Amino acid sequence: MKQPISTTAAPGAIGPYSQAIDAGNMVFASGQIPIDPATGNIPEGITAQTQQSLANVTAILEAAGLTLDNVVKTTVFLADMGDFAAMNEVYAAAFSAPYPARSAVAVKTLPKNVLVEIEVIAIR
Repeated sequence: MKQPISTTAAPGAIGPYSQAIDAGNMVFASGQIPIDPATGNIPEGITAQTQQSLANVTAILEAAGLTLDNVVKTTVFLADMGDFAAMNEVYAAAFSAPYPARSAVAVKTLPKNVLVEIEVIAIR
């Protein structure tokens, strides 16, 4: 019933987890930090990091045959809630109405000291 989703177009899992799990009519994508899968580099600043995190999410969804239009719920983790407005601007350009439900929380630290991590749930 559950199948792992994996693509080289997004950073590989670096622990005991899958990039995403296909559960039939739902896809659960692990949180994506802004690592460029081609270079391993992390861009500077919240705008570029949000763009890269969303590009990684998009690549995983595409591997499942989906797009951002299939996303029904997101969780955005921010290292600094002061970056919310800039993140939100990039986020708003990536998604279209009706927008997914969303939670956005500030956390103490994210992997590799990035500024943002984004996870999604999508439906078929």
